[in-house]
Amino acid sequence: LIFHKRCKISQKMICADIVLPSTIISEVKKKKKGKTFDSWEIVEGLRGAPANMQEPDRQEGFLLKRRKWPMKGWHKRYFVLEKGILKYAKRSTDLNKGKIHGCIDVGLSVMSIKKKAMCIDLDTEDNIYHLKVKSPEQFDEWVSKLRHHRVFRQNEISMYPHERHLFHPHASSSPTLNESLRKRSSLSKQTSQAKVSSWLHSSEDMNKCCKDLDECESYLLELNLLLRSMEVLHRTYSAPAISMLQECAGSAQSLVHQASNDSKSESISEFFDAQEYLLSSSSSENEVRSSFCLSFLEKNLLFFLLPAPVSSVMTLTRRRSRLPSPSPASSVSLWNILRNNIGKDLSKVAMPVQLNEPLNTLQRLCEELEYSELLDTANQTADPFERMVYVATFAISSYASSYYRAGSKPFNPVLGETYEFDRPDKGFRFIAEQVSHHPPVSACHSDSKNFSFWQDVRWKNKFWGKSMEIVPIGSTHVTLPAFGDHYEWNKVTSCIHNILSGQRWIEHYGEMTIRNTNSDACQCKITFVKAKTWSSTVNEIEGVVTDAEGTVVYSMFGKWHESVFRGEPPLATCVWRAKPMPVEQEQYYGFTQFAVELNELDPSVRTLLPPTDTRFRPDQRLLEEGNTDGAEEQKQRIEQLQRERRRVLQENNMTHQPRFFKKSKDDMWVSNNTYWELRKEPGFSKIDFPLLW
Repeated sequence: LIFHKRCKISQKMICADIVLPSTIISEVKKKKKGKTFDSWEIVEGLRGAPANMQEPDRQEGFLLKRRKWPMKGWHKRYFVLEKGILKYAKRSTDLNKGKIHGCIDVGLSVMSIKKKAMCIDLDTEDNIYHLKVKSPEQFDEWVSKLRHHRVFRQNEISMYPHERHLFHPHASSSPTLNESLRKRSSLSKQTSQAKVSSWLHSSEDMNKCCKDLDECESYLLELNLLLRSMEVLHRTYSAPAISMLQECAGSAQSLVHQASNDSKSESISEFFDAQEYLLSSSSSENEVRSSFCLSFLEKNLLFFLLPAPVSSVMTLTRRRSRLPSPSPASSVSLWNILRNNIGKDLSKVAMPVQLNEPLNTLQRLCEELEYSELLDTANQTADPFERMVYVATFAISSYASSYYRAGSKPFNPVLGETYEFDRPDKGFRFIAEQVSHHPPVSACHSDSKNFSFWQDVRWKNKFWGKSMEIVPIGSTHVTLPAFGDHYEWNKVTSCIHNILSGQRWIEHYGEMTIRNTNSDACQCKITFVKAKTWSSTVNEIEGVVTDAEGTVVYSMFGKWHESVFRGEPPLATCVWRAKPMPVEQEQYYGFTQFAVELNELDPSVRTLLPPTDTRFRPDQRLLEEGNTDGAEEQKQRIEQLQRERRRVLQENNMTHQPRFFKKSKDDMWVSNNTYWELRKEPGFSKIDFPLLW
């Protein structure tokens, strides 16, 4: 039995265990048998990028508020909720006179509700406000209004961080509060006026752009007529060039039509040098017209005729927004599988394909780069302490996608399996390879003009009856070329709860230490807080960035699945916020949009990939398409092929040698920098690879 009591000095919750005789416990069980217990529900906050939101309606009325310790019981207070601020007094007339007993910033509070007891808790870190509603109708109404006002307030803070100081939750002086609210209202009006002015200015720019496009279109029509007249000259050696230029002008003309209609273009013409052909004519008239054409092309069509990148031809590919098939309903009993494997390493236990998601562990490593723009920003930040904040936030963001993924596990890669992910739109390219099977070791490397990222991940799985713990071994590395920084950090422990029954959920806990191996000017420690019973502390992180003497320069806090802030509330600045989830993500394994794109096989790169690439794996592809029976059959066949390859190696006293990674001096797997060179010349189609599936 656990009881909670608020400490008078520290204002924190103290939990104590009381051991009672077994007879009393059995009597309690008999009395409570068959009853359902109401549990607290944590209300989520704002997700995704801030946007313009309509101000929610005002809400007011009487609520019951628990008295502050050491007093007991509840008292009736009149509450007014407006613009994300909850004010209360003894009666409504007191609020009108400015006699405010207290204020709560709902946007900066942790909100939890207990529906059956009709209780609402608002945790502002300094105080916890316990509220109660008398009727279910009023409870639903207040919860709905608090949700809307909380999201509105958080959105307001994200869009206008400088407004946070205009409100302090402990302000007791009504003139100061009214003055702050007036300032905030005035600032909001100024901001609105600035937005209107900016919109009008942009409208003028759009009108000017439309006029320019119309003028450009008339020039193109004139050019087309001119080219037709040039073709009449019957210059055999220049005719092909004229035809090509005419096609170019036609495609540019169609591009102008499309740009003027919807301001978007999904096709890019390829550039070629027209001067080589046009100036070959001996006619003076041709020379004059050719010079005009060349001058026109150089001045007006440069933004239409872009050169293709050196590495590959530029293509605009529309990536898929959902998987081909939703996740099938699983009827597998985990208890029958795991009851004989308690305490064992689950990486050596064969699992049915119904427990998998259509992604591979190598792809999961790539998923850690979803928010790589944080590293791009870090490489452009001069202050070393701010750079550390962005690097630490990137390390935290790598756990965000796991929040919705506790219900399934990724496929285990077979030895020698590889994965490539080239994203010019995000500015990085990524490779990974399974370099060891027992113990399982996955190595990856990613490079960009702003950073290099690599790691080898070794992990152990332990099953403890109701939960499964994943303990990673190894380190993650990032270098920033602009400053010569080399950051290194460890991963924290992950735990999946309610493995056998109930709603599965995942948490990460432990301490992550980030250091710059090339400089001891600063370091960072991030704590992933372990969830406690009867506590609202779920998924929270807290950390500090310190200098060489250990002095705190920046503090950090937030939730690893939601957002990270720098500084102290209420003046903290939002560094990162998770992107919104796709529609119906529950039906598609809880994948983010980035995860949906990881296993997509683009026909334009199919011939460039090695046959060991994960996207060619048939069991994973069949599961993605919803064919679980075929996926299970292929999975067993692939695992048997791996056993046979391992037996051949053992009989011949041979060891597997990874193709794209090598061991460094510190016994870590790093890239040997041959993948992209071999991909280009001679090409993977001309290289022998083992038959993996």
